Amino acid sequence: MSEPIVFISSHRIKEGKLDGFKHVSREMVPLLEAAQPHTVLFQGYLNEEATEVTFVWVFPDADAMDLHFQGAEERAAKAYEFIQPQRFEIYGRPSDQVLAMMRREAGTGVGLVVKPQPMGGFIHLESG
Repeated sequence: MSEPIVFISSHRIKEGKLDGFKHVSREMVPLLEAAQPHTVLFQGYLNEEATEVTFVWVFPDADAMDLHFQGAEERAAKAYEFIQPQRFEIYGRPSDQVLAMMRREAGTGVGLVVKPQPMGGFIHLESG
């Protein structure tokens, strides 16, 4: 059985771009939800100063993460008008293709942390 993967990305919000970023985010979330049915969780968090945003994704397995990353470069290009990536974290074992993509992005000065070996735990995919 493939293990779940947690992907966390942290970004600086560009000066004067907060309102535009919030607008684009409101437009993108329903589109992502419809287009990414295998993504278990997607949630964004602003810091108190509203100068940084962190996104958290949970995928049930590497295949679901691969599906999410199809078309990610186009989505990122739109978002990068408003935000600058600072750090990516991957917990779990992504596919070689996704890992290569993230390493290319990290080559532009973005931090990358990969922790591929789960130590055990659980995830509740349904409450109950």
